[in-house]
Formats: sequence, structure tokens, C-alpha cells
Amino acid sequence: MRKIFALFILSLLFVQCKKEDAEEQALDIKKSVNLSIERFDVKYAQATPATLPKLKAEYPFLFPSQFPDTLWTNKLKDKYFIELNKEIKKQFPNTTQLEDDIEMLVSRIKYYFPEEKTPRVITLINEVLLDKKALYTNDFIFISLDCYLGNKHPFYDVFAAYQKQNLVKEQILPDLVTNFGYRKVIPSQDKTLLGEMIYFGKIQYLKDVLLPTISDAVKIGYTTTQYKWCEENEAQIWSYLIENKLLYDNNIKNYQRFIEDAPFTKFYEAIDRESPGRVGQWVGWQIVKSYMDNNDISVEKLLKMEPLEIFNNSKYKPKK
Repeated sequence: MRKIFALFILSLLFVQCKKEDAEEQALDIKKSVNLSIERFDVKYAQATPATLPKLKAEYPFLFPSQFPDTLWTNKLKDKYFIELNKEIKKQFPNTTQLEDDIEMLVSRIKYYFPEEKTPRVITLINEVLLDKKALYTNDFIFISLDCYLGNKHPFYDVFAAYQKQNLVKEQILPDLVTNFGYRKVIPSQDKTLLGEMIYFGKIQYLKDVLLPTISDAVKIGYTTTQYKWCEENEAQIWSYLIENKLLYDNNIKNYQRFIEDAPFTKFYEAIDRESPGRVGQWVGWQIVKSYMDNNDISVEKLLKMEPLEIFNNSKYKPKK
């Protein structure tokens, strides 16, 4: 019995050491790139019909050739566009800290994904298109600063509270990693609810790796209260999914209920109004974290694995 107990203690120590080694290795990642944020938003706001050709030559990819120059010069006179520029200047008088943060993010990305290029970083105004807030492509990082003016900004009054919640500076890096994750996480043919949960769980886990100093609540875009709700109700959420046989169901409605951004998650029970949206993503994240805690595997390999293999080997147990 003593031998069994001793082996158990040794195994715990081994797992703990493995975790500590990984954390130390993560902390040893040094900034390895020097970036300069290109303020296209400022350059464009200052453009004139005479200087526009030079700007177009510098950023041809931002001026689709099918549109005439009058479109771009007329926009410069648009009242809404002018007001957006004024507010961006107030909120982002400089981008020194953002530049430093992105340099560290890109350094970490190049550590885990050496094939990645060092991108050009360009700030834009996209007139508050929420699906294009922050883009991380092979060659570029695009950040639409007008989407990060603060969740109480009057420009955002047209949006629902759950949409406004993340229109803040703190979400720039998590949004970039989400967009990066769409390129790196291999989509699975498994379109069950469990498959979708783990797909988004992988993207959230990328934030653990690439944004280790950011809180878990900010990583997933929850308030502290919303994140605490998920932790306190994890066992209840899991029981609901099991009892209603939803994990292996591929009904599109489950995606809408548990995965899509929404004011709350639709359990069709009294707890709905207390819950944040995207609870399925949060649970998928816990499953992926449990898998990585219990398996020695690279991040790159994790992103290619099938959801069922991850789940079956995760030893996931919701906290009670």
C-alpha cells in the first residue's frame, strides 16, 4: 500500500514539474522582433486629392482598383468619418504600448510556429465592422481602432450590450489570437456539439500559450462575474449536456445555443439569464486544458487533432 501511495505522490510531482518546466520555458521566451505600427488611419485622414496617389502607391492593397478616387476623397469629407477620427485620436494618441504588446505576441507566435513571417502592423478605420476588428494574416496584422474606443462610447449605442462589452482596448490582442487561430486550428469534419466545443477550445488554449499574462476572463471576452459564473456552474452545465444527450448531436441549433456569441446561453432553463453567451466554447476550453495537462504533446500537434481523440484522453472532470 505504501509503495502504491509513493508512486502516486511521484506521479503527481512529475506532472507538477512538467507544468513548472513548461511555465518556465514560456517565461524564457524573449522578444525577438521589432515592429513599427503603421498608422494608416492617421495618414488617410490627413490625405488630400493631391496626396492620395502617393498613399495609394504605399498601400495598394487597401484601395481596391474597381473604386474611383472620388470614393476615397468623398469619404474624407464625411461627418461620421471625421468624428471617428477625432475619437480615435483621443483614445489612441500613440500606440507605444500596443506596439510593445504586439512585438511580444509575434515573438511568441514565431517561437511556437517558426514558419510564421514577421507581419506588417497597420491600424485602420473600418467604420465599426465588428467581424473585421482585428485580422492576423500571413503578411499583415490589421487593427481597426474604431472598434476599440470603449464599451460605453456613444458610437456603439446601436449595438447590444453583449456586443459592446468587448469593444475595448484590452480585447485587441485576444481578437488577434482568435483570428490567428482560425488559420492554425485545423477544422474537423466532426460537426457535433462536442466537435465545435473543442474546435473553439483549441483557439482559447492558443491564448493561454500566446497571451500568458492576460486573465482568463479577458481571453474569452467575459466580465469577471461571467467567468466566475461558468466556474461555479461547470458541473451543472456538464450534467445538462450529458443528460440531454447533446454532446454527439450535430443539430445546428446547438451551435446557435451554446457556441455563437449571444447575450446568454440557451439552456431553456431559469439559469439562462444569469449565463454569458458562448458557454460551449468555455467548456471546450476546459476540456482542451485538461487534455494538455494530462498529455505530453506539442501545441502544433494539438491543433491538428480530432476532437474525439482529445476528449477521450482528456480525463476531463468538471469542478463541483
